[in-house]
Amino acid sequence: MKTLLSVLAAFPKGRTMRQNLAVLLRLLVLLITLVCLYSVLFHVLMEWEGRRHSWLTGFYWTLTVMTTLGFGDITFHSDWGRFFSMVVLVTGVFFMLILLPFTFIEFFYAPWIKAQTEARTPRELPPATRDHVLMTRHGPITSVLIPMLEKYRYPYAVLAPTMSEALELYEKGVRVVVGDLDDPETYRRVRVEAAKLLVTTRSDVLNTNVTFTVREVSSQVPVVASAASEAAAGVLSLAGANHILRLDEMMGQYLGRRVLGNDAVAHVIGEIDGLLVAEASAAGTPLVGKTLRECGLRENIGINVVGVWERGGFVVASPVTLIGPNTILVLAGTREQINAYNELLCIYHVSEAPVLIIGGGRVGQSVSRTLVSRGLDYRIIEMTPAPGLDRNKLIVGDASEIEVLEKAGLREVGSAVITTHDDDVNIYLAILCRRLQPGLQIISRCSLERNVATLHRAGANLVVSYGAMGANAIFNLLRGGEILLLAEGINAFPAPVPPLLAGLSIAESALRPRTGCTIIAVEQEGRRIISPPPDCRLAPNGKLILIGTLEAEEKFLREFPLEARTV
Repeated sequence: MKTLLSVLAAFPKGRTMRQNLAVLLRLLVLLITLVCLYSVLFHVLMEWEGRRHSWLTGFYWTLTVMTTLGFGDITFHSDWGRFFSMVVLVTGVFFMLILLPFTFIEFFYAPWIKAQTEARTPRELPPATRDHVLMTRHGPITSVLIPMLEKYRYPYAVLAPTMSEALELYEKGVRVVVGDLDDPETYRRVRVEAAKLLVTTRSDVLNTNVTFTVREVSSQVPVVASAASEAAAGVLSLAGANHILRLDEMMGQYLGRRVLGNDAVAHVIGEIDGLLVAEASAAGTPLVGKTLRECGLRENIGINVVGVWERGGFVVASPVTLIGPNTILVLAGTREQINAYNELLCIYHVSEAPVLIIGGGRVGQSVSRTLVSRGLDYRIIEMTPAPGLDRNKLIVGDASEIEVLEKAGLREVGSAVITTHDDDVNIYLAILCRRLQPGLQIISRCSLERNVATLHRAGANLVVSYGAMGANAIFNLLRGGEILLLAEGINAFPAPVPPLLAGLSIAESALRPRTGCTIIAVEQEGRRIISPPPDCRLAPNGKLILIGTLEAEEKFLREFPLEARTV
């Protein structure tokens, strides 16, 4: 209704609309004139045939003939009368079935549809818009980023260069603005100078053009751009990009850090506000077969076990959580606490077996460099070797063939990293590797978000998608490094102490039963408490560091909503 009113209100304002209205009025006047003329001639011919009818009957006959209804209750008996009826009929067909509908569609219905389309896909944002995030593409990264922005109440808009693309995004529920990506006026209309961040994840060439164009309008807005190569990253930096995402390199580093290696020590996988998060394999240690309460890690060295991985599934830890031979502990604590854990368990689970990397592309090569920096040996399988690969560690062949996997030593290695860009191939390889080596740690990349669960079912212990990787990197830049991606769907994140929980102890807040999130640290009164005890009281102006699944995080935000960031 609002759209219709806005279209109707626009009619007298536009010159074209006024001209169209004048044309329609002239046609209506001509039609009314013809109806009156034909009604008069009807009476003349009826008088000539010796019959009389009322004026209302004359108008009735004219309209029924012109609209081709032709009830037949009033007819002429003479040839002249029938000829006149044919003239009225042809005139009616021309006016009412051709000219008037065409005029209405061309001058009014089509502009109305266009106005509706433009209302769905505007070309500018309201003047009061500020602290918003602008994106130049709706793809794997931004499709993950947008729900994160909505959860934390950051306004956003996606720029679409064509109306068809914009309408497609609108139907998906995405807030979209139409505009050419290489036009400075587009960025003025979306208030880029007041934006919190601009994200461009298209091709290297287009990202450079976007960045350079934005810098014509604003020199202050932070620009985040993706780059496929080191050379492209250099050009983007010259164009004015503040942050450049080398996603292939980031993915390789992340996957390489998640390899547990051949020991039982804790490997740091991330840091949030100075709090370290690490993973450690329990295989081959005295921890196997015990509950977390029986292990006494928190009581003895102060480290907090916030969760465990079991065959790719993350479970929030509790005192009765049982540690099995395939359990991977997720630890949170200070550097001193991580070191104390390592001193306690460093003698267990020692092996010299290399890590198997399947796929020698940019991601696979990045994984190999990360493993070397950690002092881990590796073997890499690739069908078409690239120049940068170490020939001494290369097995040339198709990894989908069992003979090639066995030649690479799959039955002896402790970890395999699947890095191909094809999700279908990765699923196949995960199933094959799990069948050949049931105790293997399988880590896989994923291109499409929808295939993450499938890869887990196929046997992968850890799956990371490009979308989640890029979205978390961008969101970290937006929030100043406050969100830590532990795995696909598992985050560590900060939040202010909700007013409803202020003054309560952690036990009294029942935060874990209510939301599924675990408090791993509390900041209040200028100090940080790592692994706070259940009787720790939450100060009104304090800060929590939580860990949980995406569902748990969403539940926390629903129970304790954050304030909106814009008007």
